Amino acid sequence: CASGTTFTDGRSNVSLESMFVPEPVVSLSIDVPKNAEVGKFVKAVKRFMREDPTFKYFVDEESKEHIIAGMGELHLGVYVERMKREYGVEAVTGEPKVAFRETITQQVRFDYTHKRQSGGRGQYAKLQGFFEPLPMEEFGQQDGITFSNQIVGNPIPPNYYPSIEKGFKECCTKGHLSGSPVINMKVVVSDGQSHEVDSSDYAFRLCANGAFKNFYLDAMPTILEPIMKVEVMLPTEHKQSGLSTINKRKGMVINITDSGEQSVVEAEVPLKDMFGYISDLRGATQGQGEFSMEFERYQQMGEADIEAVNKKYLEELRKKKAEKN
Repeated sequence: CASGTTFTDGRSNVSLESMFVPEPVVSLSIDVPKNAEVGKFVKAVKRFMREDPTFKYFVDEESKEHIIAGMGELHLGVYVERMKREYGVEAVTGEPKVAFRETITQQVRFDYTHKRQSGGRGQYAKLQGFFEPLPMEEFGQQDGITFSNQIVGNPIPPNYYPSIEKGFKECCTKGHLSGSPVINMKVVVSDGQSHEVDSSDYAFRLCANGAFKNFYLDAMPTILEPIMKVEVMLPTEHKQSGLSTINKRKGMVINITDSGEQSVVEAEVPLKDMFGYISDLRGATQGQGEFSMEFERYQQMGEADIEAVNKKYLEELRKKKAEKN
């Protein structure tokens, strides 16, 4: 049965709170080379998603790659191994990808006109307003954008409002720095203009797209990375060696608890620095160290890391463009 299913005797009226299911923080591209195993692969991922709400499977619309996503490299590795052991599926996986997010850091006004004429009926739409950040300390993590319509009067017919909102939300699925979803951003539309013949839902949707693409970088966007709460269990005699593995991965130790011959170290570590950690930990503790981790929050990356992620993303875009040509 699926996780979260509640069984009763049929006579009890039970109402339970739903589980908190965090969003995946790591993804892997996955491929099944043998066509004969595709059916078993689909059966496996459907079962895993029923059992574990934190495990996701989908097809990337742009690259057409098959993607599995979850709460860590080890988490996904377990499911790839189960596919092989329980279903006989020899899957091939790509490099782990961290689920970054983007957000803006300052307010910026936009004034954008979409105009296209190519014989016959054209396209016309104009939008004015501003983008502003929503501080995470006050609003928490707000996926996507918050849309606010502050138009006074009737410069734009109200039936176009849903298309304007849809246009902005479409763009915010991919920011310009890393191609990651934009969070904690408010879009306010305060004015605009329409044409009785050339305006349409499609024109206003494209106008919203254009406003985002042309003014987003002016709002000084930044990249956010997932910070993981890490708990390391190791023999006390190897505590210093274990701490060095955390420091090497830019982690911040929060608490250390000693209990006899065992120690527990609690730390916060950027997820991008946790890949392959189990090998380092076991090497530093003679194979006796163990760890667990869970998502804690998103946090702004350092400038050097932002530049590296942005450079890699732009190179991927150039590569995809070259392949298309």
